[in-house]
Amino acid sequence: MEADWDTLAKFVGEGIPKSLPAHPGVDNSVDHAPARRKVLNKSEKILALKNALRYFEPQHHDILAKEFLAELDSFGRITMQRFRPTEYQMKAYPIDAYPTRSKQAASIMLMIMNNLDPAVAQFPHELITYGGNGSVFQNWAQYRLTMQYLCEMEDNQTLVMYSGHPLGLFPSNENSPRVVVTNGMVIPNYSSREDYEKMNSLGVSQYGQMTAGSYMYIGPQGIVHGTTITLLNAARMHLNLPPEKDLSGVTFVTSGLGGMSGAQAKAAVISGAACIVAEMNEHAAIKRFEQGWLTNISRNVDESIDLMVNAAESGKPISIGHIGNIVELWERIVERNITVDLGSDQTSLHNPYQGGYFPADYSYEESAAMMSDEPDKFTIEIQKTLRRHADAINTLSDRGMFFWDYGNAFLLEASRVGADVVNDDGSFKYPSYVEDIMGPICFDYGFGPYRWVCTSGSADDLAITDNIAKSVLQDLIKDSPPTIIQQLTDNIRWIEQAGQNELVVGSQARILYANDIGRRKIALEMNNAIADGRISAPIVLGRDHHDVSGTDSPYRETANIKDGSMFTADMAVQNFVGDAFRGATWISLHNGGGVGWGEVINGGFGMLIDGSEDAARKLESMLHWDVNNGVARRAWARNTGAIEAIGQAMRENPGLKVTMPNITNDAIFDKLIE
Repeated sequence: MEADWDTLAKFVGEGIPKSLPAHPGVDNSVDHAPARRKVLNKSEKILALKNALRYFEPQHHDILAKEFLAELDSFGRITMQRFRPTEYQMKAYPIDAYPTRSKQAASIMLMIMNNLDPAVAQFPHELITYGGNGSVFQNWAQYRLTMQYLCEMEDNQTLVMYSGHPLGLFPSNENSPRVVVTNGMVIPNYSSREDYEKMNSLGVSQYGQMTAGSYMYIGPQGIVHGTTITLLNAARMHLNLPPEKDLSGVTFVTSGLGGMSGAQAKAAVISGAACIVAEMNEHAAIKRFEQGWLTNISRNVDESIDLMVNAAESGKPISIGHIGNIVELWERIVERNITVDLGSDQTSLHNPYQGGYFPADYSYEESAAMMSDEPDKFTIEIQKTLRRHADAINTLSDRGMFFWDYGNAFLLEASRVGADVVNDDGSFKYPSYVEDIMGPICFDYGFGPYRWVCTSGSADDLAITDNIAKSVLQDLIKDSPPTIIQQLTDNIRWIEQAGQNELVVGSQARILYANDIGRRKIALEMNNAIADGRISAPIVLGRDHHDVSGTDSPYRETANIKDGSMFTADMAVQNFVGDAFRGATWISLHNGGGVGWGEVINGGFGMLIDGSEDAARKLESMLHWDVNNGVARRAWARNTGAIEAIGQAMRENPGLKVTMPNITNDAIFDKLIE
């Protein structure tokens, strides 16, 4: 261990080396991003090269210009593979391993390296963490400079990050965030998919996917928990599943093991369901199988279906990774007249023409080649596949399957190509799962994906935090209103089983759904445990973008906002700014997230707690705001649960005074407007 730490300390802060390192070549032990469209003309290629070369001294420009042009011509963007570090292993080291002047800076380095850990990241060498193009940095020069700045940072400085580019260290003060991150914050009229492709190829903007580009991704666990809660509540609402029952005998079909980390498979087994998850990328499917997130792998469509049906009939949980196209799977299920209870889709359809979705009737390799070499044909085939996809879903829905959109743009992209997914009134045929499940049940009451990372890297520390969280939730349930009892019960059950379900990938992290008071009490108890030595090192607090307050996204996070404000982004921006002056260690604001570039604005944070009174003060203030900002907005939208929740919050804190809506009697409009 000490040798690893010594190597890390020697190299991680060196920045961009004065002499050119040897090119590491291509490592085939990790999955690689497919080549992107070539969207730049000659003058734009020159501009992209000039932009890349400004990181390096002029004596290297001749060599690097040729090399970077080859990357641009081959892969559609410049990632500077020559500068990928090979001296140390990319993973989350314990916080004391980082050669920093600031513990806060060290915690951020830990989180950055966790996001790029090959066990965690989707395409680690292309600096993509998840979702097909959710990037931590645009290139390896940015990574090197950022780590150098963090090693040098004092607690009265702030590092400013422009879409992966470290603008520099600026004087601030101890109460300021140590890092301020923005990703993809382009002018609204230049926020199309084509604009993104060009700006990313030029090296001037990136798609941060929130938890990728804000360093808060903890691997599949976050998505597992959200999916588990979704499955349970979908079955309760639409299959009349009693609250105390699991999903034994229930069939579930979905897709996506790469960009969304294989979480659905794990969630299905935890819930007790029989599940098939289709995935085109064999490397991604095998990776999830080796990590234990899949119980079976199959390349034969009928074998996959038979395994699911037999498991459901015997009441046994199973997760089958079907290596193949989801549309071909759906169509075979239709042909065989198989009953499916629950269905969804979690492919990265926010990115349909750049590797997030693949056409039916082509192999993964054929699709990847077509995307790069024949982009117009690829687009046509994707559009045909989306229409077939919708037709199969419609047929199975008519036969009784409950289908929902995860909000990652299946319905949106299908509607754009004329698929039969839109009602006469312009609404989608199928709800976003936030619209009728997560929004009213969780978000309106302030429940969302609260997460923490033990910076010691110790599983023992994580076990102590699990027990703290369980104890807090058990205390809260005693005096809670009936409307949130089920949420608390589900999360107590989750945290009790978290250890045995082996959810940790990368850093020693945990997630559960908690409301404002739950988050603050858990954090305070963990801060006390650090202070008295029960927990051996500081803890990083954070959350997903898929939450109460931090994200304005009309097709997902704010899908149940019905007052016409679902396309506004005041909430996310206010969250970002408010977290900054209430004590966050770092903050982030992104164009883009789970539903795609130009479709969402995300505000996020990370906070280091170290057992101090200062940390206790900051977490009380910041976490209270981070949740209640969104609950107040949801209450103003006339959401019943949010009105109840923000009313309770105001009773608990006299300093909170929220503008409340007056509710109209809709009968007055019947004669008023013809």
